[in-house]
Amino acid sequence: MDSIKIVGGTQLNGAIPISGAKNAALPLMIASLLTDETLTLENVPRLRDVAQLTHILTNHGVDYSVDGKRLGQDQLTGQTVHLRAREVVDTTAPYELVSKMRASFWVVGPLVARMGRARVSLPGGCAIGTRPVDFFIEGLKALGADIDIDSGYVVAQAPNGLRGGRVTFPKVSVGATHTLMMAAALARGETELVNAAREPEVVDLADCLVGMGARIEGAGTGTIRIQGVERLSGHRHSVIPDRIETGTYAMAVAMTGGDVVLEGARGDLLEAALDVLRQTGAEITETNSGLRIYRNGNGIASVDVTTEPYPGFPTDLQAQFMALMTRAHGHSRITETIFENRFMHVQELARLGARIRIDGHTAIVEGVPALRGAPVMATDLRASVSLVIAGLAAEGETTVSRVYHLDRGFERLEEKLGRCGAQIERISA
Repeated sequence: MDSIKIVGGTQLNGAIPISGAKNAALPLMIASLLTDETLTLENVPRLRDVAQLTHILTNHGVDYSVDGKRLGQDQLTGQTVHLRAREVVDTTAPYELVSKMRASFWVVGPLVARMGRARVSLPGGCAIGTRPVDFFIEGLKALGADIDIDSGYVVAQAPNGLRGGRVTFPKVSVGATHTLMMAAALARGETELVNAAREPEVVDLADCLVGMGARIEGAGTGTIRIQGVERLSGHRHSVIPDRIETGTYAMAVAMTGGDVVLEGARGDLLEAALDVLRQTGAEITETNSGLRIYRNGNGIASVDVTTEPYPGFPTDLQAQFMALMTRAHGHSRITETIFENRFMHVQELARLGARIRIDGHTAIVEGVPALRGAPVMATDLRASVSLVIAGLAAEGETTVSRVYHLDRGFERLEEKLGRCGAQIERISA
């Protein structure tokens, strides 16, 4: 099993290309099930989750191809993939596939919308907390699907097609918004999604669906209206840059000091996180090529944050921000409101010398003068990269094990950081 070794204490200077957003690429790939024509996606990241979803889609009959590498093309830039579900050969998504990646459950919407039936395994548990599928099930029922739970599978049937309806989400859910928006695109009549997720990845999916011929209004607001159409066509779409990767590298620069341009990054996708970073003392400016992050070595100011649905501070940056706060002056309070078990990185940060106390859903972080390298273990995707950020600033050597979590969501992380002077390498078992 691979690990990452870091020798801390080096500032970051240079440029890091930002990959396409994993959380946008996955639903966009699933949208290929809605049409028998080719959906071409540009700027798709090379990630374990993308590879896993490709396996799931080909199981349904989706043809998948990737453009060959062009002369002079950087491996750190996104790839172009072509997906065509000319014929859906299987409407079952089995447990052994769905259990490896929860987002694969989202195929239930396009399958029942296009084929009139779907049998998709319940996704099972998750290390960072429960993510119930009740919102998906109730939403599909509101669109006329008959739903049964049979031996751990959601069996959805709509032999005469879905029909428009009004779906009010009890709580904001990005996954349910993705799924119901895709399903409603082929439903008869109008669908209204109330208390919908407003994330940029939802907007990106809506833009792609509109390019395929869907009629969607209100994406990016709390109410999305979809007028169903009979069929969707092929389309070519570029995945938005990854705002979580952007925020992660920005926090790494704020942690170590230095001057880095995040190429291709868009500040408008994570304004709340960038505002918080500025309060810590980092300088952030827009450039023609992306975002410039700069900290001259002055101390890090402590800032309190609370995670919230977009446009608030994202839960997917909470662990990284906690790593940054371990070196801040004074105390900071970090409150997690999205997932109940998302403080598992605290004990591993403590191995590096961090002082963190948990009080319910709030972590109180007391900044320390220095962190010291130690062996640590990743517990989930975002926790993994928080340990990398801490290791970049720690004295001595830090080894992060179980980095397969990192490979799910960060494309060639050690190469990108290494280009900016970080002493970091992957150790293969």
